[in-house]
Amino acid sequence: MKYLLILALITFTQHSYAKKNQVLLTGSSTVAPIMLDIASEFEKLNPNSIIEVQTGGSTRGIIDIKRGLSQIGMISRALKPNENYLKHKTIAIDGLGVILHSANKVTKLTKQQIKDIYTREITNWKDLGWIDKPITVVHKAEGRSTLELFLSYLGLKNSQIKPHLIIGDNEQGIKTVTGNPYTIGYVSIGAANYNIKNKAPLKLVALDGVKANRANIINKSYPILRSLNLIYTGNLAEPSRKLLAFTAGPEALKVLERHYVISPQ
Repeated sequence: MKYLLILALITFTQHSYAKKNQVLLTGSSTVAPIMLDIASEFEKLNPNSIIEVQTGGSTRGIIDIKRGLSQIGMISRALKPNENYLKHKTIAIDGLGVILHSANKVTKLTKQQIKDIYTREITNWKDLGWIDKPITVVHKAEGRSTLELFLSYLGLKNSQIKPHLIIGDNEQGIKTVTGNPYTIGYVSIGAANYNIKNKAPLKLVALDGVKANRANIINKSYPILRSLNLIYTGNLAEPSRKLLAFTAGPEALKVLERHYVISPQ
């Protein structure tokens, strides 16, 4: 009975956003930190508005929009053909980067090497020109678009991956890698650079000779790119419409720069 009561209260709270001067966004943990900062700037200029941002992965963003549990969903990938009933607004362009501890001497990897690491064909850093230490493989949980993009790049099924650890959001992945110099993971390039600029012992490796940097995202030479999108259906209430318009304004563009993602404009 207690569980049902809690579930009912959560559902009531989420549906109540449509009746007030509030907006609830749910979904991608890559988009969420960006939208939190954009929401903060929006609320400064619209003091009667309340914006709430909740994570849970891109799949949650899609499901919540389908069920009417949020006004705006967040996904860190393009819409699929069977999702064309959704409307979307691209707020930024990002890349997916392979991350290592900064103490790791490996600076570049090929697609085949990454595939071999994640399928345990390569299990020791000495095979990649570093020291005799086993590789700890960090992988993303189901429901994350980062996982889908990574598997697509490698041409693998999730069942073929043999991870030591499975994590959820970017920050979990970054904390895991910075806590263990023999670990490998993959996260948003923007999130990685944000942490690197804040002195985290982390680095991005080049993929097939292409560095994971701003210039190569802009010129589209980096091999794993993605759009960061806000999704919705039907006629949005005024607070949601205003927030969507705000994401293309000068205050939002400054937020994108702080998060090291690229404006789509």
